[in-house]
Amino acid sequence: MVLLVVIIVLCVIFDFINGFHDAANSIATIVSTKVLTPFQAVVWAAVFNFVAYYIFTDFKVADTVAKTVHKDSITLLVILSGVIAAIIWNLITWWYGIPSSSSHTLIGGFAGAAVAYNGFGSIDSGSIYKTVLFIVLAPLIGMIISIIITLIFVQKSVWVKVGILAVIMLTCFFFVPFEHSKKGMFEKYALLSLGIIFICAFLYNYFKGENAYRTANMYKKLQLVSSAALSVGHGGSDAQKVMGIIAASLVTMGHYSNVGDALSHAEWIPLTCYSAIALGTMSGGWKIVKTMGTKITKVTPLEGVCAETAGAITLFTAANLGAPVSTTHTITGSIMGVGATKRLSAVRWGVTINLIWAWILTIPVSALLAMIVYHILHLFIK
Repeated sequence: MVLLVVIIVLCVIFDFINGFHDAANSIATIVSTKVLTPFQAVVWAAVFNFVAYYIFTDFKVADTVAKTVHKDSITLLVILSGVIAAIIWNLITWWYGIPSSSSHTLIGGFAGAAVAYNGFGSIDSGSIYKTVLFIVLAPLIGMIISIIITLIFVQKSVWVKVGILAVIMLTCFFFVPFEHSKKGMFEKYALLSLGIIFICAFLYNYFKGENAYRTANMYKKLQLVSSAALSVGHGGSDAQKVMGIIAASLVTMGHYSNVGDALSHAEWIPLTCYSAIALGTMSGGWKIVKTMGTKITKVTPLEGVCAETAGAITLFTAANLGAPVSTTHTITGSIMGVGATKRLSAVRWGVTINLIWAWILTIPVSALLAMIVYHILHLFIK
């Protein structure tokens, strides 16, 4: 029982670290474009991190993370080792300002500890393949969507912009199948609302008499909306990983029959995790903000809106598929996309390559750390 309490406490600590480690994902562009001060930005992001608690109620991502390891290979020592390794790697990458994935750190740690306990047969290959696949897909999807949105928004004719947005929005609304769930309905009407907000903003600005100052000011206001959407996606995606680990611990102890049952009945788990990640976001993470907001490419308010909107759409889509996608990878790809629309040289590809190496190494390094931690802990905990 003591070990279970230690695991839960460490999981909450990890979620808090995840919040300040990934705060840059939600606030880097809005800070670099000077729409909000750093303090205002983290408060804004934290509020919408927690709002996700009322939206993401299907727990698909949590279930995927919990199933990374086969049930008969999950022990409290395996979970404890994985969480400790994930915390270590998160703190190392935060210290050096590397925007690595907290999600993949946790999954790598969990898998590595299980391998140390029961060999490679303890890993569920399907869950790992899905995670690895989205290491590649998340930034690419974010990049493609941000390029499309940017190309629409830079159109000189307001009527062309409005027409394209209306067609895309209505096509998605009527022909894309949304789940008949609370989150599915939210996604459907959030997409509609986002499109309406953009269209109304463009038309208002047009009839008021467009000029450079007025247009820049409009995009600064729109960035509040896109940043909020990204923060909801960030909270809903990342908090679920820790929820899956805590639920797996309770299942291992025999308190519940499966992860879904644990998350449905133990309301304190999602409430605690969403609170922890929101509080973590409020604590900042300024080293990574600098990398994300200025080193990849210079971002204007218009490009900030495009990148954040693309990131939010990608996160909601991935969560709908139950894929433990990285918020870091997603928004980085989106920022690269808006930079590439200006010219390819606008993106600092040297910085990007370094980030990609961090992404590639996160799961194996976290797994190796977890193996080492497991063998050390096994000497003291039987």
